[in-house]
Order: sequence, then structure tokens, then C-alpha cells
Amino acid sequence: MIVAGVGNVFLGDDGFGVEVVRRLAQEPQPDGVQVADFGIRGLHLAYELLEGYDSTILVDATPRGGTPGEVYVVEVGAEHVPPVPSSDELVERGAVLDAHAMAPAEVLALLEMLGGTPGRVLVLGCEPAVVEERMGLSEPVAAAVDVALGELRRLIGEELTSHPAATVREGR
Repeated sequence: MIVAGVGNVFLGDDGFGVEVVRRLAQEPQPDGVQVADFGIRGLHLAYELLEGYDSTILVDATPRGGTPGEVYVVEVGAEHVPPVPSSDELVERGAVLDAHAMAPAEVLALLEMLGGTPGRVLVLGCEPAVVEERMGLSEPVAAAVDVALGELRRLIGEELTSHPAATVREGR
């Protein structure tokens, strides 16, 4: 299993995933759990996922129209999650050429283009308040970091229970 923090720390609340993962990485993790800050390195994340994880948890600030600081979990592939763009759509938008502008859905589409499969993908998200050039999280999003850490620990436990012998596919 991999827990990946994504986002841009220079855009206020967009740094939410990076901060959550930074704090989680300071704690001991169970065997088979890798915690990593990918920041804006979407291309790097796509190549890391090629290693073949059974479970991926992406931690990100993702606007969904809720209250700033609201924490939620969605499973990629569920009805209410936007579809992953096709490879043609990615090329049209230039996402493959601009690895720093790749949102999680685009990372997963690139992974598929490269011949990989992500396994189960969960997004632990937080509704941002401020996404503009600035350092630091807004007050409601900063307060949500502890909530997200608790939820993340729960998700890791659940994923390890559902894949006890193979949290990372063979070869890893």
C-alpha cells in the first residue's frame, strides 16, 4: 500500500496533502505501508504506481463545494467521482507534457497509458478555503489535518485487514 500526499505548498490550502503525509511519515508504519510526499511530481507518482500496489490512498485538497476544512473519503471509480480522462484527452490538454500540472485523475490515466493498474484507489480529501499564491494552510484546513490523520490511520488499518498478506503486489 502507498499513501501519497499531493499538492502545491506554494498555493495555500493546496498543500494539505503534503502536510498530512509529512506528519504521518513521522510515525512508525506497519509493514507494507509506504508513505511519501509527491507534491506536484505527478509524473513521479505515476511511475511509482507502476510498481504495483494493491491499495493507494491519495491525500489532497480537492474542492467539492463543501465547507472549508471538511474531510471526506471517496473511492476512485465510484459513481460520484469524476471519470479518469482518456489518453487522448490527456494529450489534447498537454497534461503529459506538464507533469507539474497533473491532478490525481490525470496521474491515474497516465498510469494506465504506461500499462499499469492502480489497484484500489481512495482519495482522502479536504475542502480548501484558499488556493492562491501563499505559504501555509488556512485556519479551517489546518484544523482538518488532525482529523485527516485519524481518518488516514483508520483507512490504513482497513486496507491492511482486507489485504493482509499482500499490501504490495509481487515484486515489491
